[in-house]
Amino acid sequence: MATIPLSAVDRFRDILGTDRVLEQHTERLLYGKDGSIAEGDCGLVLLCETTDEVSACMRAAHELGLPVVPRGSGTGLAGGAIPLDGSVVLSVARMRRVISVDPETPCAWVEPGVLNLDVTTGVRHLGLHYAPDPSSQAACSIGGNVATNAGGPHCLASGVTSQHILGMEIVLPDGEVLTVGGPAPDPPGYDLRGFIVGGEGTLGVVTKVCVRLMRDAPTVTTLLVDFPSVTSAGAAVRDVIAEGVIPAAMEMMDRTMVRAVEQFVHAGLPVDSAALLLVEVDGTPAQVADQAAAVERICRDSGAASVRTARDEAERALFWKARKNAFGAVARIAPNYYLHDCVVPRTRLVEVLENIAAIGERHGLIIMNVFHAGDGNLHPLIAFDRRDPVQVEKVFAAGKDIIEACVAVGGTLSGEHGIGLEKRDYMPLQFAPLDLDAQCRAREAFDPDGRLNPRKVLPAGAKCGELILDAGSLPEGTWL
Repeated sequence: MATIPLSAVDRFRDILGTDRVLEQHTERLLYGKDGSIAEGDCGLVLLCETTDEVSACMRAAHELGLPVVPRGSGTGLAGGAIPLDGSVVLSVARMRRVISVDPETPCAWVEPGVLNLDVTTGVRHLGLHYAPDPSSQAACSIGGNVATNAGGPHCLASGVTSQHILGMEIVLPDGEVLTVGGPAPDPPGYDLRGFIVGGEGTLGVVTKVCVRLMRDAPTVTTLLVDFPSVTSAGAAVRDVIAEGVIPAAMEMMDRTMVRAVEQFVHAGLPVDSAALLLVEVDGTPAQVADQAAAVERICRDSGAASVRTARDEAERALFWKARKNAFGAVARIAPNYYLHDCVVPRTRLVEVLENIAAIGERHGLIIMNVFHAGDGNLHPLIAFDRRDPVQVEKVFAAGKDIIEACVAVGGTLSGEHGIGLEKRDYMPLQFAPLDLDAQCRAREAFDPDGRLNPRKVLPAGAKCGELILDAGSLPEGTWL
């Protein structure tokens, strides 16, 4: 691990003050982790509160030649906020202002530390909401959502984060402040918004975000559908979309997950169900009635054992509480979990789910499924105890098998969690060397020295590895 010189610490203290520059071991240990199972080495933590502070810190880091890892709430699941080799962690979690709301456009300018759920809560009285809603929305921040192009259950019809970001202010690696996009429709020039969203903090530090707001639907209906097999549930998802019905959300949980969630939330879920679909449709009363009837008919034709419609808003909220607490419920099965969020074509969903079940049996592991079924964004969770090295070895072998099975049917490595550290070395499964080199060159245009979130997203080789700093190299397999 590289040591941060005392002169550098003093310079950051001149910018932020002593209290917002953290150098104690226990403080750095906390910032060496995120929501994944990866662990890193944090050299120093900077707690910024304004764009000017971020700019000054980035300028200082540039002049000192220090690597910097941007961090929001630290809920990421792919190791994207993990500092390596003593990198400086620059946290924007304290930047939580809602700067302005324009109910006519409608849009809002917010700082990156604003929590996802707080955006919708803050505009609910205007009949508006922010559509991307990750399951961690009560804890994850807008800046992190931008970094990974986060999705969520209600992104099936509305689209993921990239469809809801109108503009951004970012601080470049040398401290320069750049604004891209804005509320105006179809701005001229290159769409740098689309490049930065999903950039995982490798291009700049996002300090302001203009989010698109959507008007609340007049009517919402939520259905809970019980299936005798995962195969029949997957077939129902395929057939609903094939008929041209695009629900607001369509989520699936398998039996193991349903039982864990029910013990945790007590939502009245049918625990003997092999698979549950949570389907929500919204729109005008007539549209909702037609779509709900179509969904129920297709599900019954696919073998659904029962279809239950939420009686009121309280029961609807309980259904969603069960779905959004699924990851937390895994603790009832094992102390740790490992997951990927590959996306597969809906037409291959049944095949891939069967393959995942076979992978779990082959490795002797518990694999639980809870995912965005409507868009094929899988979230297989492997429950395990990381204190057991034999289990850990099996977990990574199973994870590799899952990724390869998804890519083999035309899937992608990530739908919303990002590539980060954990999936970096799988990038060649999806991209040819020329593709990776092109991405690396685009990254170099923003960060020619490779100091911003180094050794994330792009694997070594195809020129990408040449951007690694001299601070040291982390041997393969030692990032846990």
